[in-house]
Amino acid sequence: MTGPESEERIWTAALLVIGDEILSGRTQDKNVAQVATWLNLQGIRLAEVRVVADDMDAIGEAVHQLKARNDYLFTTGGIGPTHDDITVDAIARALGVSVVIHPKARAALEGYYATRGGLTDARLRMARVPDGAELIENAMSGAPGIRLGNIFILAGVPHIAGLMLEALSNQLEGGLPVLSRTIGCWVPESEIADLLRETERAHAGSQIGSYPFFREGRVGANFVVRSTDPLTVDRCIAAIGEGLVLLGYVPVVDGI
Repeated sequence: MTGPESEERIWTAALLVIGDEILSGRTQDKNVAQVATWLNLQGIRLAEVRVVADDMDAIGEAVHQLKARNDYLFTTGGIGPTHDDITVDAIARALGVSVVIHPKARAALEGYYATRGGLTDARLRMARVPDGAELIENAMSGAPGIRLGNIFILAGVPHIAGLMLEALSNQLEGGLPVLSRTIGCWVPESEIADLLRETERAHAGSQIGSYPFFREGRVGANFVVRSTDPLTVDRCIAAIGEGLVLLGYVPVVDGI
């Protein structure tokens, strides 16, 4: 799709983080920021994130809901070789398809493990995919990611998930990437709420986020302007800076 209509179209994605270890706090998730950053570069906005346990019903319910209201659904976690890695089974059941051994995945794993003890039954589990799925290359460990329509099933290990995202770069249809700039100030957030609201209202297509903090015994805030149009971003930043000066404050370019 090309032309003005495709540029105005907002493409969205959801991320489903799967794993008891995330919910228990034993593991801190690092994939949300990684996936969000990558999606932005593809012109796709991460609209929502959900974390669920290693539970067939919970995964299936989340897949149905998130898939229905987004252009893309990404999942991380639960595709390893152990018994509790049930993501593939849960997604297949939710979509009403069977689970099969993908021949290319099996070949990749056989090659990877040829000098690492061979392809055991446990390792072969990583070649299981919902019927009809395609593979996402994984140059690190041989175990591939999985694509089934608009669903992308990635590893939970952040650096392996990152490699899978790299393999998908520029492969998805999307819109314009969201650009951002930051301006900061030593100012109580409440004192410039009107300035931020009026600036956002005056610049169509802009979003202004305010992020207050307390440092060095003082309160301040950073203001992040986001838009798909670089000129809009620059104009918003300039308007905020000018407004801060008029109110007697000193803006800090690129934030504090």
